[in-house]
Amino acid sequence: MKRAILLVLLLAVAACGGPTPPRRLDDACLILRDRPDIARATRRAERAWGIPVHVQLATIHQESSFVHNARTPHRYALGIIPMGRISSAYGYSQALDGTWDDYRQDTRNRRARRTDIRDATDFMGWYMNRSVERLGISPDDARNQYLAYHEGHSGYARGSYRNKPWLRRVADRVDARAELYQQQLARCRR
Repeated sequence: MKRAILLVLLLAVAACGGPTPPRRLDDACLILRDRPDIARATRRAERAWGIPVHVQLATIHQESSFVHNARTPHRYALGIIPMGRISSAYGYSQALDGTWDDYRQDTRNRRARRTDIRDATDFMGWYMNRSVERLGISPDDARNQYLAYHEGHSGYARGSYRNKPWLRRVADRVDARAELYQQQLARCRR
């Protein structure tokens, strides 16, 4: 009887933890092998929205490092008094509350959760597809897709990223990672 209770408690605690990030984030083949749910979700989003798997993976890597419930850090007043989080960004895709609400309304997917990899990749596909339509950014242009993703469509159109050298460096890293992932995926699909 004690073992049964212990087993139930252990399973309950394990279920609360959520999915663990892939072990090796520098290898797209291992990410997809380690987490078949990510493989299915990114391929599904690619079919639905036309955004390549390697662009999605590179963006998720930058935004959340594949941590399902990632949040932005807290802000502090006087260095010690917590003042809330930097933004409402949350989950795999680090989608902001308002943009996530737009996605759920536009796709009629009211049950979508930012901590679900299927919903997060679908969101990214939806958002990046809008970047293609509104801004003319190629679906496989990871650098500019990331800049539009980070700055928003209006911010990207205004060129707000031009005054942020740190953001341009991050976008360059996302682009380099997307290229690496694309090369790796070509090899592991053979």
